[in-house]
Amino acid sequence: MIVKRAGRLVVLAAVPAAVCLTLGLSGPALAEGGKAYQIDLAQLNASGSSGTVMLSLKGNQLTVQIESKGMVPGQPSAQHLHGSTKGHDFKCPDATDDTDGDGVLSNTEATHDYGDINISLTTAGDTKATSGLAVDRMPVADKQGKISYKRTIAVGQDVVDHIKDLHVVQHGIDRNKNKKYDFEGAGKSELDPKLPQEATAPTNCGEVKGAAVGSIPVGGIETGGGSAQHASAPVTVRDGAAITVLALVAGAVALTRKRAVTVPVRRGNTGGGA
Repeated sequence: MIVKRAGRLVVLAAVPAAVCLTLGLSGPALAEGGKAYQIDLAQLNASGSSGTVMLSLKGNQLTVQIESKGMVPGQPSAQHLHGSTKGHDFKCPDATDDTDGDGVLSNTEATHDYGDINISLTTAGDTKATSGLAVDRMPVADKQGKISYKRTIAVGQDVVDHIKDLHVVQHGIDRNKNKKYDFEGAGKSELDPKLPQEATAPTNCGEVKGAAVGSIPVGGIETGGGSAQHASAPVTVRDGAAITVLALVAGAVALTRKRAVTVPVRRGNTGGGA
């Protein structure tokens, strides 16, 4: 993509839109000041679940898109943005957080790492933390154990300012492999004894990473190889155009700087083109 500005060219490297289409995610059209973050969901509780999330902010409107697989077929999945909007550092948990050693990482054990619910990612109605167990308003996995979710939510300025401190967590495991939530798999939930532990235990988690980048330098951008990251850094152009650069390599995102590439401008050429 080439953007013309003040007689000079800015060259932006971007992965084709087919990448997002393969994931079932649509790239958000961002206005001035908009930001987008892609994150990966990694399994917890040996669930085999994984997924990809796109968070995009436009003012105080947060659009959340989730494509996940390996969920319990036909069962609802409670899902939330966990973490802090007060600057506390939380992260995704691991098996070492199973403090009682029963082989199941419960939500209470995991909360020590990923923090309390900030936003409940319901399909309808309110998104308050108090709706965290509103399973009747949570997405349901299809017969293949896949979930597709998209919703735009009005959020407070604290969420806008601290979006990178929040984590996406989906809940629901099938410990005894009978393709449903039941009390035989892991007993009662510590959150609500009327619910099975399988229904509330976390199945995956993904951290929001990446920092806003300033204006793209006129004349070219720096490109090159480097270590893989599990998130994309949003690119914000201050004159009103915003482009998110996503590079997916084996499920990871590489976004590093190595060398500057400059495209010369032929003066006197008035023809259009892209």
